[in-house]
Amino acid sequence: MNLVILSANKNLYSTKRLVEAAEARGHTVSIINHTRTYVVMESGNLDIYYGDHVISDVDAIIPRIGASVTYYGSAMIRQFEMRQVFTTVSSLALVRSRDKLRATQILARHGVGIPKTAFAKQPNDVDSLIKQVGGTPLIVKLLEGTQGLGVVLAETRKAAKSVIEAFYGLNANILVQEFIEEAGGADIRAVVVGGKVVAAYKRQGKEGEFRSNIHRGGSGAKVRLTKAEKDMAVKAARALGLHVAGVDMLQSKRGPLILEVNSSPGLKGIESTTGVDVASIIIEYIEKNYNKSPGAKKDKVGA
Repeated sequence: MNLVILSANKNLYSTKRLVEAAEARGHTVSIINHTRTYVVMESGNLDIYYGDHVISDVDAIIPRIGASVTYYGSAMIRQFEMRQVFTTVSSLALVRSRDKLRATQILARHGVGIPKTAFAKQPNDVDSLIKQVGGTPLIVKLLEGTQGLGVVLAETRKAAKSVIEAFYGLNANILVQEFIEEAGGADIRAVVVGGKVVAAYKRQGKEGEFRSNIHRGGSGAKVRLTKAEKDMAVKAARALGLHVAGVDMLQSKRGPLILEVNSSPGLKGIESTTGVDVASIIIEYIEKNYNKSPGAKKDKVGA
């Protein structure tokens, strides 16, 4: 196969591992910075350029699109899709997963377990909003935040009101979310490929930190998922139309609760902690599916 990895940084661990895995299996791989590509459209023709060269003869793409360029990246993916090129992440699924509110609405609609979550634009009664998610402590999340940034734990009603009102005063879009105390500052990252959990590990926040992100100083350890946890991870990825996904979940008294579904999961943490060659699993998934008709399955989510 001729594979193209859409990545703005060829030196990232995940990008390098995907190249290694693909070449080890005999494929030709190119890394193209999607922020430097552009599309040209005319009747019956949809070209994708890198510099003055048309990108052609591509069997499949692996998008590694950063959050800050989601809109532009999704446009590049869509152009490949319209040229009938297989992609591990569809343009629609990318946009869905990156919009925290939209993703939460879709997960709730499909019966996926999530912490109770509220969204409002400067409500008249902040106390009522706090009550609806179960009182304090609670979590306040900026919709635009990534890697644990823009996430605040408010431990008292007074603190929650202050944080919520401060964000509203800045005209920021936020989610107010139930705090799952029994999770103990830990969550689980499960990687789903082709409708199956292929690897998982538990991330524990450093002492005094409720966020478990490795980027925030957290640590990782191997974990054996229950059937319910595996099923919920797969259900969440499927609800958002993602064939390759990193699913973050909390262990709660009422079962696994999904925090986020990542359309471009990093491979370093999962591979180094579990020893699973996730990159090769992704390449194997492409091998089995790239020659199937992109239009064979209709998108039924409609959101």
